[in-house]
Amino acid sequence: MKKNKRKPERKINYSMKKKLVMLFGAVLLALVGLTARITYINATSGDKYKKQVLSQAQQKYESRVMPAKRGGIYDRNGNLLATSNKVYNVILDCKTVNTNENYMDPTVRALTTVLGLDEGDIRTRLTAEETKNSQYQILKKQISMDDKKAFEDYVTVSEDDNLTTEQIKEKNNVKGVWFEEDYLRSYPFNETACDTIGFTLSRDVADIGLEGYYNSTLTGVDGRQYGYFNSNADVEQTIVAATNGNSLVTTLDIGAQQIVEKWVNAFNARMGAKNVGVIVEDPSTGEILAMDGGDRYDLNNPRDMSMVHSEEEIKAMNDEQTVEALNAMWSNYCITDAYEPGSVVKPIVMASALEKGSISSTDTFLCDGFQNFGVPGNITMIKCAAYPDAHGTETLAEVIANSCNDGMMQIASAMGSEQFIKCQSVFNFGSRTGIDLPNEGTGIIHTTDTMGETELACSAFGQGFTCTMIQEINALCSVINGGYYYQPHVVSQIKDSNGAVIKNITPTLLKQTISSNISADIRSYMQASVEQGTSQTSKVQGYSSGGKTGTAEKFPRGNKKYLVSFIGFAPVDDPAVVIYVVVDEPNAEDQATSTFAQYIAQGILSELLPYLNVAPDEASDGYVPETDTWEELDGFLDNSGDTVLDENGNLINADGNLVDWDGNRVDENGYLLNSDGSYQLNENGEYIKSDNLDGIGSAAGGLPEAVSDTSVPGPLEDDSDPIQGNDMESEGLTNEEAGLE
Repeated sequence: MKKNKRKPERKINYSMKKKLVMLFGAVLLALVGLTARITYINATSGDKYKKQVLSQAQQKYESRVMPAKRGGIYDRNGNLLATSNKVYNVILDCKTVNTNENYMDPTVRALTTVLGLDEGDIRTRLTAEETKNSQYQILKKQISMDDKKAFEDYVTVSEDDNLTTEQIKEKNNVKGVWFEEDYLRSYPFNETACDTIGFTLSRDVADIGLEGYYNSTLTGVDGRQYGYFNSNADVEQTIVAATNGNSLVTTLDIGAQQIVEKWVNAFNARMGAKNVGVIVEDPSTGEILAMDGGDRYDLNNPRDMSMVHSEEEIKAMNDEQTVEALNAMWSNYCITDAYEPGSVVKPIVMASALEKGSISSTDTFLCDGFQNFGVPGNITMIKCAAYPDAHGTETLAEVIANSCNDGMMQIASAMGSEQFIKCQSVFNFGSRTGIDLPNEGTGIIHTTDTMGETELACSAFGQGFTCTMIQEINALCSVINGGYYYQPHVVSQIKDSNGAVIKNITPTLLKQTISSNISADIRSYMQASVEQGTSQTSKVQGYSSGGKTGTAEKFPRGNKKYLVSFIGFAPVDDPAVVIYVVVDEPNAEDQATSTFAQYIAQGILSELLPYLNVAPDEASDGYVPETDTWEELDGFLDNSGDTVLDENGNLINADGNLVDWDGNRVDENGYLLNSDGSYQLNENGEYIKSDNLDGIGSAAGGLPEAVSDTSVPGPLEDDSDPIQGNDMESEGLTNEEAGLE
């Protein structure tokens, strides 16, 4: 048998032991030295380095704002009028990118390839002395969630991706890019109701419309996320959640608003005016159903003036002119502007005189065409619209139907100046209504010190004092609804971010202005104006209605400039809506006719009443005849007509040919052409000239409404500020300040 050989054992000799001891001693000595050094540094500079570490950690886990979402705005049927969509700001951490030279190029390529950012701008920020160590450089604001996701997908390495080593390295070296949450306000209906809704200047700043008035309600409270290392070097995070803003439910009906704007747009395309305003109100509640306050602009791009001014006009503006043009475009004519209203105030004056017992419903008045004021040698003659003719003896209904200034001057005289001024205040003329929209004007009325007999006489037919559209329509609502004065309002509910109602804004009855019997009488007088008076053009078939026209000569008198208007309601016995249309300086040779305003009102009501499910009260066996609206607007409704106006104001058909307002082809001088371009000839072989080249002649028909009268004094100067203290934060005016009981 073989014996196993034992392997020789290696023994650590003395020399090896000595070396090990020396090595161990050196390591131990180094550890002792290092510990001593750390102890020394901690004792002498610990606070300094601790701050540096925590500072670096804080930068890495820095606090982040969590933006609050602004509340939405809805119409009465739940349609979204304004909302906030989440967007992202692209942030570049230059300091992180510059920690490694391999990070710059991949990061720049990713930003330019996916987000289309400027390469030069990015590299400048990464290398410039003032920004290369910055950890917060905004490269682009408000990108969409889709763009953010596209960038994240680009830099993410997935196991399923068949990428080369270089491609993986490229993606992994994209550093220092992150996305900051934000919200972008958007308006689904673009320019619809722009003056009423308003817009935001930034996420939580607004001055215009509901956005401005209810800014503090709509604006939420931003949250914040804090991240840091604690003393134990553990990452801690504290989140203070954002509180989203509250939402508004308005009284507006987007369908009614679109009907209003459809007819206003058609009128502006056909003729136009310096200003056109329309308000539709529920007289039983003070709720505003629709309001069109002037120029159109896209709420999503409110600084674009292309809907109002030509490209040449915009380019020619300096900075001051641009600001002035923008403010004019953003202004709500229905709320802010004050003007002499004209004869639309006559029903209000007559109702006041009846209520105070100054006249009775059986009184008659003799119109001889004018009234004289003053003393012999200093006589002022104020004319009626019928001058040099006269209306003769009139009942109260005929005074309204004929829009007789002479009769109204006699009624005002019976009241006296003191009583007249008190009645104006009762109906809130000269004071704000308190509507929940910013920049409400006040207008100005006379005092007992400034109102002489001439001023009293002229105030009776709406000249010599000023008011706003909202003052006039709200006063008239009170006159025809039984005598109840409600505060006008545009918001009916405020809801929190979860949809729970936190405030109901119910109709606020402020006072009774006249008795219900007098209200019924005034409704019948205004009905007479529609059936046989100056308001006949406004008639909508199938519905009883009342109305009153206004034709106010602007100051200075004799300049041939007029503000024409119409205010009406339907049905007569139980009014569902009141509409007020103002056309300031229509683009017509003869401005002094309210038919322009009546055409707009008639068109709106012909669609609005069926839309609101108002039952026709004059239908025969359920049949409602079609309302003949102004044919001159047919080609402009919804901008869908086959005729347009060229830059010279000529009407052009779809084939590019000149046509008249009956659609007949004409030459440049207005002579009628056949379809082949040859001239039409009469029996004498002469060219036939079209008799409807401007389409305006028929608009001036009906009873006389105005006569230029330079004796009518101008209104007092209004130096009130429509902006001061006029938003939700101020809670409007008190009833005492507004002249309400």
